[in-house]
Amino acid sequence: MNVLNDKKRTYQEKKLEELHWDLQKWKSNIQFIEDEMLFINRLLHSYVFEPRTPNLFERLELFKRAYDISKKEKESLKRLISKYENTIGGILECTSTICDFAYYKKHEELCKRASKHFENYLKLKSDIYNYAGAILKRKKPTN
Repeated sequence: MNVLNDKKRTYQEKKLEELHWDLQKWKSNIQFIEDEMLFINRLLHSYVFEPRTPNLFERLELFKRAYDISKKEKESLKRLISKYENTIGGILECTSTICDFAYYKKHEELCKRASKHFENYLKLKSDIYNYAGAILKRKKPTN
């Protein structure tokens, strides 16, 4: 019986490492997104766009709203990850398969939410950059 408990502990420790690694990747991605969002916010609120662009104001307002929604989702995700990270060590205390399953299910749900957020953010960033790149003011070089 002791050997069985040791095998379960080893499995749980390996699984905990995997879960912890996922958490670190998510936190790293969120930190990178936070840095990028500072730039995107400055870009959206700058005066570098060609003013004669049709529907400029409306498009920028749509991007600003989408940016705000993405930022709120990022903050919510960041809080969930932090809360989850604080409880994940409990997996080592699990003595039943049901307990293990609860941790893995929660992890999988968080993984799906993080993946969806990262995917939505990348699309938003791409849309903003593509739009901005097409309508930035063209400054004449000074001689």
